[in-house]
Amino acid sequence: MTPGRLRIYLGAAPGVGKTMAMLSEGHRRLERGTDVVVGLVETHGRTRTAAAAAGLEVVPTREVTHRGTTLREMDVEAVLARAPEVALVDELAHTNAPGSRHAKRWEDVRTLLAAGIDVISTVNVQHLESLNDVVESITGIRQQETVPDEVVRTADQIELVDMSPHALRRRMAHGNVYGADRVDAALANYFREGNLTALRELSLLWLADRVDEGLERYRRDQGITSSWPARERVVVAVTGGPESAALVRRGAQIAARGAGGELLVAHVTPADGLIDARLESIGEIRTLVAELGGTFHTVAGDDVSTAIIDFARGVNARQIVLGASRRTWWQALRGRGVGSHVVEGAGADIDTVIVTHEQAHRGRSRRRPGRVARGRWLSGWLLATVGTAVLTGLLAVTRASHDLPLEVLLFLALTVGSALAGGFGPAVVSALLGSLSLNWFFTEPVGTLTITNPQNAAAVVVFLLVAVSVSSAVHLSDRRAAAARLAQREALALERSAQTLLGEQDPLATLLEQVADLFHLTSAGLVRRQSVREPWQVVAALPGFHVDDLDRAAVLAPVDDTTTLALFGPVLAADERRLVSAFAAHAEAVLRRADLLEQARRAGALARDNRARTALLSAVSHDLRTPLAGIKAAVSALRQPGASFSEQDEADLLETIEESSDRLTTLVANLLDISRLQSGVVVAQLSEGAVLETIRRTVSTVSAPARVRVIGADDLPLALYDEVLLDRVLANVVENALQHSGGRQEVVVKAYATGDRLQVRVVDRGSGVPDSAKAAIFAPFQRLDDAPRGSGVGLGLAVARGLMETMEGTIVAEDTPGGGLTIVLELPRAPHAAGPGVAADDVSPGGRMPA
Repeated sequence: MTPGRLRIYLGAAPGVGKTMAMLSEGHRRLERGTDVVVGLVETHGRTRTAAAAAGLEVVPTREVTHRGTTLREMDVEAVLARAPEVALVDELAHTNAPGSRHAKRWEDVRTLLAAGIDVISTVNVQHLESLNDVVESITGIRQQETVPDEVVRTADQIELVDMSPHALRRRMAHGNVYGADRVDAALANYFREGNLTALRELSLLWLADRVDEGLERYRRDQGITSSWPARERVVVAVTGGPESAALVRRGAQIAARGAGGELLVAHVTPADGLIDARLESIGEIRTLVAELGGTFHTVAGDDVSTAIIDFARGVNARQIVLGASRRTWWQALRGRGVGSHVVEGAGADIDTVIVTHEQAHRGRSRRRPGRVARGRWLSGWLLATVGTAVLTGLLAVTRASHDLPLEVLLFLALTVGSALAGGFGPAVVSALLGSLSLNWFFTEPVGTLTITNPQNAAAVVVFLLVAVSVSSAVHLSDRRAAAARLAQREALALERSAQTLLGEQDPLATLLEQVADLFHLTSAGLVRRQSVREPWQVVAALPGFHVDDLDRAAVLAPVDDTTTLALFGPVLAADERRLVSAFAAHAEAVLRRADLLEQARRAGALARDNRARTALLSAVSHDLRTPLAGIKAAVSALRQPGASFSEQDEADLLETIEESSDRLTTLVANLLDISRLQSGVVVAQLSEGAVLETIRRTVSTVSAPARVRVIGADDLPLALYDEVLLDRVLANVVENALQHSGGRQEVVVKAYATGDRLQVRVVDRGSGVPDSAKAAIFAPFQRLDDAPRGSGVGLGLAVARGLMETMEGTIVAEDTPGGGLTIVLELPRAPHAAGPGVAADDVSPGGRMPA
């Protein structure tokens, strides 16, 4: 069976009209004779959406009861039995009710597609899994319902439904999206103009990447190798030399000329993996590319021009930016440069831009990773000069015992030795001097540079060619071996350095120890100062490091604009200094990571505060208005001219005023308490006291003291607490128990001693709290589903927890045996309190306090 095709309308934000677009497409297909049904449409109470669904066959939904609420879910089995050509399924990221065939609606859609049914669906950009964190950072709201990007990417068609932020906010203000009671809060929070603009850009970028993936897939399937300039992609080829930064900036300028331009920087390395450019130069280029919003790529290839062209065609680039050749005129005589080969190979479909720079035509200063040490260099020259003279003398003295072939081989051996010791230069000199010596002293006629025997002439010429070739090969092999050893050393050092960033608790100290071990240093440290007028401050250091000795440091490597890596010990070679630069770059990464973690911590705190303020505004907006409205209505009725009330009616109105005033007082007190707790200004005045007496006084002031029964022994040991704070804790916890116990259920408060603690248990027989929510009920602005509207903003238990912690006590929630919730308060005993934990007795039946 051929799978069905999936079409998705991607909404930039809620309310842009993606459901309307889906229904319109359904009507269009129905008019063309296609069998279309509505699997599920979420109208959200919008009359225009419901009207748009009229005329389309609707498959009846399933009704699922969950926690006392009836939910509508798509009946997948009914849609499969109906077997339409096209099914309209709204809200792809929706989470199905427990007991459904699948947990997510997108899984239902996959089932329909597997059955050969085409599906048209909708999803908002904020529900894409990969963008969840980004959307939360923009809006401050984390989406609980998400759909994997893969599901949306595999759609045969994705169409963006977009609207300008101003137009969407105007639609909301007219009540076309949410009801009038939700418009103000929505416009002030999620639907702020900045949020909508960011979401719109996010959706455009995500969709642009998907379109680009589709284009690449088409070109690959069709075998198209030529570049299609659908997007302005600019490839900048860099060598790591001093001109690289200028080339990258020029490439960024070219990419920025058009909308959606993309900068790609490519560094070509030899296929053998030995990098010619300095590591610190490559690191600086990477940083610059990241700052300019581009991407850095390392490309391996024996032929630089071919590697650049292949890379550009592979990424479908439109332009290649190269620097003008650094070769001098005499170097250019050896052949065409990379730029000429790239221009020729790129053809007409890729433009090549040659950028002039200060280093152009100044010659190429090749870096030699295998540079010969000074001692070896002197040895090579001594072998080439003195060694040639000594060998010539020895051969001249023993002329009768050997002939020309042996003499040629001996001079060749001397040339190879010069190459091994001193490199290519001494080897070439040794070959020239050896050929002259053979010609002058050992070929007829002796004493002249003339050679009469053609075989001898050929032997000398072959000797010279072989000597130069072997010297070149030996020298190159020696350089490669030295470069490989250096690269291996650097790789091991950098590998160990990278591990410090991942697994060490103190990565800077470990990094300094590695540097000291690698270079045999006496000490090392990181120092920082904001300006030259300020003294150095030590960020991290090894034992023996003194900031006053910086002027005697062997190496001072800059880490960033304010931080320096100081090394004490032997002077480092040039090849070793680039490793120092790599370690400095790593230290910068560690410091930057620490700064980012601190910024993330602060941002998290700000986000939590912002969410708390949003929750406060949302909750208090209702809970302040309700008692105020009650007071206003009762007072207006009592002051109404000519109105007469019975005694009972007047008492009821006065009771309403009193109850509403009490609710306002409690609400304001909790708000003040939570504010004081969060600002850290609450200080407990701990003293010894009888907990049972405090409980009795508190219970007498709650809203329904007759429903509270206090249990405890009169000889309970004294506890250490703040009486005023404990009164606030008990009042909040008992009131919370009364609210969740129903109108007639009894609340029991038990007090008894256990070990070195005194425990108070507030027991209710309400509906209880699931284990997953027991910790959450102590967070600010948390209200359970069964809490009656207007019963508070969810601060009571949060205030109780904060005050208990201030008194060095604890508060936890436990299940009540037989059903309900028990709040357990624990306080420390007074230091000199005596008396065992006595079994509890019924102190005050019915909750009435004795006179």
